[in-house]
Amino acid sequence: MYEWIHQLASGRIKIEGRRKGMPTLNWIGKDKVLNHHLEVPFHVLERQYSFDEAGKHEEDNGSENMIIHGDNLLALKSLLPKYEGKIKCIYIDPPYNTGNENWVYNDNVNDPHIQRWLHQVVGKEGEDLSRHDKWLCMMYPRLKLLQRLLADDGVIFISIDDNEQAKLRLICDEIFGNGNFLATIVWKSRAKPSNTGDAKYKPQNDAEYIFLYGNGNTKQFLQVNSGKNRSYPHSDFDGEYRLQTILKSNRGESRRDTMRFEINGYKPPETKRWQAGKDTIEELFNNNRITFESGEPMLKYYKHEENNELSPFYCHIPKEASGTAESGKKLLNAILGNQHNFDTVKPLEIVKYILNRCLSKESIVLDSFAGSGTTAHAVLDMNKADGGNRKFICIEMMDYADTITAERVKRVINGYKAEEDKEELLYDEELKPSNLNNAPQMLADAKAAKKAAKESGAYDSVGNPKIVDNHLQVIGKIKATEEIVGTGGSFSYYELGEPLLVDDKLNNAVSTEKIREYIYYMETKQALPEASADEPMLLGVYHGAAYYFNYEKDASTTLNAAFLKSIKTQAEAYVIYADTCVLSENKLQQFHITFKKIPRDIARL
Repeated sequence: MYEWIHQLASGRIKIEGRRKGMPTLNWIGKDKVLNHHLEVPFHVLERQYSFDEAGKHEEDNGSENMIIHGDNLLALKSLLPKYEGKIKCIYIDPPYNTGNENWVYNDNVNDPHIQRWLHQVVGKEGEDLSRHDKWLCMMYPRLKLLQRLLADDGVIFISIDDNEQAKLRLICDEIFGNGNFLATIVWKSRAKPSNTGDAKYKPQNDAEYIFLYGNGNTKQFLQVNSGKNRSYPHSDFDGEYRLQTILKSNRGESRRDTMRFEINGYKPPETKRWQAGKDTIEELFNNNRITFESGEPMLKYYKHEENNELSPFYCHIPKEASGTAESGKKLLNAILGNQHNFDTVKPLEIVKYILNRCLSKESIVLDSFAGSGTTAHAVLDMNKADGGNRKFICIEMMDYADTITAERVKRVINGYKAEEDKEELLYDEELKPSNLNNAPQMLADAKAAKKAAKESGAYDSVGNPKIVDNHLQVIGKIKATEEIVGTGGSFSYYELGEPLLVDDKLNNAVSTEKIREYIYYMETKQALPEASADEPMLLGVYHGAAYYFNYEKDASTTLNAAFLKSIKTQAEAYVIYADTCVLSENKLQQFHITFKKIPRDIARL
């Protein structure tokens, strides 16, 4: 925060009011990335394999779940033809820009992929950027593409911490609209204090944040059963019931003296009033819904009339509901072993907590910073719990996309043996001024406890005596193995393929089918129908217009009389792509034909 304030003061980063009530953030390089999402080339996605309960295989299993390996900026662009405006929920956990370079997901945006991209997009100016400038340059175009993918009634959750949360809020206000900000969710990310160096003398932030934005239309969040059972201690001829007061305060703004009327000889005191009007209260009383058995009027809630107790969607989430980074890493260790090199892992619980509020049983969730695959794991767990058909699209640019991200999902689908170290306290003595004279004996007792534990054979390992929070302790560890039943499900694994256009020409390395999909989407915003055996050049018919793509990779195509004779589909109008056209303008108008030249007239995303 101090560094950012210093940059504000020096003019390196500026907050400007672009329009009334809407401050925007300016930084070095922003002008280069403001519209960069429009210049990102469209790449096709190439399926490498599919996976389901039968294992890994080359055949396409038709799964709508995707794990994509590649630069997420390019991958997000590649999703537009099928998913623009259709994603109901996005969750991303981008780099926090902490300056930590010692773990698998380089967290200070000095990764070679990002450096190369900054050099290409921002140019020589990028050499002078601070890590905050770089982070903003990296995030801005990605958020712009995410906004295009988000449905009108969709929501996006973005995890962040104090390093960039203030700047992230400003650019999200700019991209999604300040009026679409819905909440800041706060959760306890760490359970253990830091006792190293001078950290123990400073305030320790154990909180992280999740920004929540909508995309224009107010989102009704789903109700979730709390899992708690209500008690119904009373009963009468209508059934079991519980009681709750039907009075409310009659003070201050709540004061309504007209609602202090008499029912059954009872009139609320001056400090209380009825919750509803006289007609409603009388009707409830006449229908055996109000009782005075405790002296005050109470409303009866019958068991057979009530739904399950619902859990509020709190913005402050206790660790019991969210899990912590430690519990996230512990789960990943159980699934993959401890060789994955992730120091911090998003806990499964926090991702399920937010997804449970916005994903119906058929929704799609997108995670473009997939990391260890927590989002995919959460979706599979949720589907197993209620039989849902939620889908996930996960993008990971790092080389571990297959060995960690996809591997975790495979094991979750098929089940795994979870090996977990369970710790047992074998010796524990608090060190106080009153017993420091006894320290040699306590140390001897601790060593004796260690020796006895090792000789017992009951522990896989026993640690040396150590001081933990002013306690002398000896800890034994037992490796426990548990069979975790698989969730079932499936996914397909993709690599980012070739760009569709190279030097403004169609790329011969891209399959014709991929080109056809792109052309039809750009014309109709629809998925490409199955090809017609009778008309191989027909893309499809949409809103009365028939679309044809007259294209051959190694030959030039022409829109001529012969091609017109080959058309069998009746339509109100025709859009026909070809390399050249020899038909007259009158002929085109006569048959309601719009000619589009390849590749000149192919629209760019």
